[in-house]
Amino acid sequence: MVLHGLEGSIGSPYAYGLLAAIHANGWRGVLMHFRGCSGRQNRLDRSYHSGDTGDIGFLVKTLRARFPGLPMAAVGFSLGGNALLKYLGESGTGAGLQAAAAVSVPYDLATGAERLNSGFSRVYQWHLLRRLRSKVAEKFRGRERQTLGMTASQLQQLTDFWKFDHAVTARLHGFSDVHDYYARSSSRQYLHAIRVPTLLIHARDDPFMTPAAIPAAAELADCVTLELSDQGGHVGFVSGSLPWRPRYWLEERIPAFLRTHIELAPGSEPRP
Repeated sequence: MVLHGLEGSIGSPYAYGLLAAIHANGWRGVLMHFRGCSGRQNRLDRSYHSGDTGDIGFLVKTLRARFPGLPMAAVGFSLGGNALLKYLGESGTGAGLQAAAAVSVPYDLATGAERLNSGFSRVYQWHLLRRLRSKVAEKFRGRERQTLGMTASQLQQLTDFWKFDHAVTARLHGFSDVHDYYARSSSRQYLHAIRVPTLLIHARDDPFMTPAAIPAAAELADCVTLELSDQGGHVGFVSGSLPWRPRYWLEERIPAFLRTHIELAPGSEPRP
């Protein structure tokens, strides 16, 4: 089960690359589109956010019902990784998964929002917010003031994540303000409660976060392993000696970790 990042989809290179690796290992892969990310608008006024775990739990239960007895694992990237870790911490031993992996997670959402509003990282912020504002403008066209409490022109003035998450994300999803949203949705506070073997992959040079957002060993449950590299960027980790033959390390490391847990899980059956 693959969870994409902010404004990602099954067309995101990291997502379809991992799904191809999953297939190559003889497993079945499914990607969960967060609400509004599949190319179709969500029918409700609400959308998705970094701490939304309800749909993850629903999908786990659905797959468990369809494929009883088979081991299952989940992989989350960036926002999807934050939501996955929060789900694991909330669920404990009832998560319904044998293993999990999370890549380039914004463990502390407030720190991440501050980082994206400084230096070269503002380029990423500009790109993501342009897509988010466009999606919101299309969805609420003609009723911005009624639903969001602002005009269409005011929506376009939400030029950083602090402003957007305060005016849109928090309002649509029942948080009192942006500080409440970030505090309740950050996954860092849930890491100690995870009871599923979980691999965390992170790079110190991630442009979406500062090193201060990286959790310390004392914050992790015994079943959680943090692999920290000096380089890798945000959901990057590309290597190789030839520029036209890149090596996507995540597509090797993640299946290798999952294999040690899902193929040896109690009650698992040989796969075709």
